[in-house]
Amino acid sequence: MSQASLRDRQAAPPADDEAARGRPGSAAREGREAATMGRLSASGLTKAYRGRRVVDGVDVFVRRGEAVGLLGPNGAGKTTCFYMITGLVPVDRGRIELDGHDITPIPMYRRARLGIGYLPQEASIFRGLSVEDNIRAVLEVVEPKRAEREAQLTALLEEFHIEHLRKSPATALSGGERRRCEIARALASRPTFMLLDEPFAGVDPIAVADIQGLVRHLTQRGIGVLITDHNVRETLGLIDRAYIMHEGAVLTHGTPQEIVDNSDVRRHYLGDQFTF
Repeated sequence: MSQASLRDRQAAPPADDEAARGRPGSAAREGREAATMGRLSASGLTKAYRGRRVVDGVDVFVRRGEAVGLLGPNGAGKTTCFYMITGLVPVDRGRIELDGHDITPIPMYRRARLGIGYLPQEASIFRGLSVEDNIRAVLEVVEPKRAEREAQLTALLEEFHIEHLRKSPATALSGGERRRCEIARALASRPTFMLLDEPFAGVDPIAVADIQGLVRHLTQRGIGVLITDHNVRETLGLIDRAYIMHEGAVLTHGTPQEIVDNSDVRRHYLGDQFTF
């Protein structure tokens, strides 16, 4: 599978194939393909360390334009599961698909080229560069025309309300401003999915609403967002669905309200006093 074929699959015109000739099975196959388009999914993810299985047969998926949380108590396996989806941790068993194509063996940098962006918990900004040069560094890789690069740079700075900071050194940014710059830089590579690792970590309480607004902005752009974070209340306040992990497996999944109302989730994770 080439990267070009995966990226261009949605734009490809319909072929004069088995469906046109009435061959059996073609309609079912086309139905399966349509169901997997615009979707990042993991099925049967399994990982063990020193004989101890920390992730055991996990199934999750994210559609374009929705925000999904991968949550759970410490030691539940959510971080390992998340890192397998990003490509940071190899998969022992299971399969990761993008638009129905198996990307399980593909390294992280190639997943990025296919449209999977990743924002780590730690500050990933280039500290020695200005805000505009942080974003320009990515645009120089993906856009060969200088005029188009500069136009996209200005558009991203304006979109994320950091145009007035374009000449500022990255080290002078607040936590919220840094996140804005990092997300704008990630969008310079034109992802269809964004994986956010602890987006609320290291952010002042006053910036929480700002981060939530940024995530909603991504989904409005048609980008699918997968979030893992220990700040459960803030995460539930911005996602469409959540998977709750416990002891390496998915305990349940559903809307934020369904999660909060689930007695097993309260017993193992949220506690009886949690309100939402």
